[in-house]
Amino acid sequence: MKLFDVYPLYNVTPVSAKGIVVTDDKGQDYLDFYGGHAVISIGHTHPHYVERLKNQLDKIGFYSNAVQNPLQVELAEKLGVVSGCEDYNLFLCNSGAEANENALKMASFVTKKSKVIAFNNGFHGRTSAAVAATDNPSINAELNQQHEVVFIDLNDIKAFEREISKNVCAVIVEAIQGVGGLDEPTTDFLQKVAALCKENDALLIADEVQCGFGRSGKFFGFQHHNIQPDIISIAKGMGNGFPVGGVLIHESIKAKYGMLGTTFGGNHLACVATLAVLEVIENENLITNAQELGVYFNEKAKEIPQVKRVKGRGLMLGLEFDFQVADLRKKLIHEQHLFTGGAKDKTVLRILPALNITKQDLDMFFTALKTVLS
Repeated sequence: MKLFDVYPLYNVTPVSAKGIVVTDDKGQDYLDFYGGHAVISIGHTHPHYVERLKNQLDKIGFYSNAVQNPLQVELAEKLGVVSGCEDYNLFLCNSGAEANENALKMASFVTKKSKVIAFNNGFHGRTSAAVAATDNPSINAELNQQHEVVFIDLNDIKAFEREISKNVCAVIVEAIQGVGGLDEPTTDFLQKVAALCKENDALLIADEVQCGFGRSGKFFGFQHHNIQPDIISIAKGMGNGFPVGGVLIHESIKAKYGMLGTTFGGNHLACVATLAVLEVIENENLITNAQELGVYFNEKAKEIPQVKRVKGRGLMLGLEFDFQVADLRKKLIHEQHLFTGGAKDKTVLRILPALNITKQDLDMFFTALKTVLS
């Protein structure tokens, strides 16, 4: 049997990693400024994370959601405190796509409606309703296109006002677009969206899969805008590489048995992985670090004339050029041994490092970038 060939792969084979350094099978070290799509939030093989998972493996790794799991309760309480979202309830699943799938289904359950408003260049996953709300026709099969989804531009309030009254169950939005290329809604726009959702009995879903868990310089990206979503989807950085996702559902929305379900979601190892991430974020002040290093990154970027502008916040960042960055990424990997990311906007180089990097790490990134650009 062969692998189903759906990924274009770089010729790099990582075999170990620590902190920001990834080592391949030839002994070559790479600096990781991409974190596997913003997944590595506290650095590779963080000692606290590794210890927590090893200790849990010696006890129990998995049982289904048919029995009590106190780790889920501990995680919900910890997440509420660290995030400032104590007036939400937590449903645990396995991935960002699954989180958004459940978020959209919840909105339809609550409102008894089916239409969704999403935004151009948004990305919400590759499953049924999540991919239908993703602005990429090439990954939408005929089956997915049966969902009622309308796409509008970020910050186009007139278009939003036209659509929100048309039997909409949910509005799904990223506070910072990840795959799309680091574009953001304005505070004024998001606050008007939130108000119009309430007026029209539609639920506001904040997709925090990539910009959540401290990456933007606040725990959640929407917290930069003083709004309260009805539902928040989370994944990527919450498990530091362990597959885990979740949905935060405002306590005004009542649960009933069978409404949502999952086999693997919220298993013992997933809970411990997420608890370890939260503990490191809190104990090492990583949200403050992300905020401060975002400012430092912007200062350093001013030294590079080829950079048109810096996009994003905290350590969810993009550098926009006046050329497509595919070749630049290849040179950074193969000549400078440094991982970065691309975006739907082909002129944007995405930077998504662990939240505990240092100014010295960023200095190394900019030295490498200047070398390649010269």
